[in-house]
Amino acid sequence: MRYFVTFCYDGTRYHGWQIQPNGDSVQAQMQRALSLLLRREIIVTGAGRTDAGVHARKMVAHFDYVDEIDCKQLVYKLNKILPRDIAVAEIERVADDLHARFSATSRMYRYYLHTEKKPFLSFTSYEIHYQLDFNKMNDAAKVLQEYEDFGAFCKAHADVKTTLCHVMEAEWHQTSASTWYFEIRANRFLRNMVRAVVGTLVDVGRGRVTIDDFRKIIEGKKRTEAGESMPAHALFLEDITY
Repeated sequence: MRYFVTFCYDGTRYHGWQIQPNGDSVQAQMQRALSLLLRREIIVTGAGRTDAGVHARKMVAHFDYVDEIDCKQLVYKLNKILPRDIAVAEIERVADDLHARFSATSRMYRYYLHTEKKPFLSFTSYEIHYQLDFNKMNDAAKVLQEYEDFGAFCKAHADVKTTLCHVMEAEWHQTSASTWYFEIRANRFLRNMVRAVVGTLVDVGRGRVTIDDFRKIIEGKKRTEAGESMPAHALFLEDITY
C-alpha cells in the first residue's frame, strides 16, 4: 500500500532534503521517525530535492507499507517525535502507481527579498540595499516562458539527463514598501536553478544585464554567463500539484 505524506520544514540546519553522507537531512529524519513508529525500515521518496538551507512550506513524499495505517494517528505520533523544524500536515492512502516525484505536474518556488533591515526576516528573506528596477526584472522574468532549455541556470557538473523545463509562471510580487518575492512555477527544476535565475534577474534590476543580454544568457546555455546563485535561506518550495 502506498501513502503520501504532506509536510513542511525549516531547512536551516539540514543539508537539503536528500540523505547525505556528511550531514543530517530532512529525508533521513523522516525515514528514521517512520521506521521507528512502523517497526520496519521505511524508505521515503520525495517530490524533489531541495538544497542545503532551503525551506519547504509544502513538501510531498511517498512510502510503501504492507498494512492499513491509521493516518491521523500516525500524523500525531510523527509530530511528537520529529524535530521541531519538521511538521507533518497529512498522510493519505493513494493509488499504488502514484509517485511523489514522477506524478507531480508542477512545483512552485518563491524567493524572498527585503530592502530594509528587518531582524525577523533575517533567516527567511535576503536583505538587499542597492536600488532594483522590479519592472525590468518582471520584463525579464516573462522571457523565461519563451524557452525550455535552462542549462544556463543549472549547477555546473550536475548529474542531470536533460536541462529542459517548462516554466508556467515567473513574476515578482511586492508585499509591502520594502518586501518582495519572486514566484516561479514549472513542471521541474534543475539543481540550483531558482537561485541562479534570481541572481541573474537581480543583475537585470541593477542595470548590469539588459533584456537582450538575458535572452543571450539563456540561449548560450552556459552557467558561467548567468548571475551568481543567491543565498539558500530565502528560498521556499511553496507548492506541488498532482
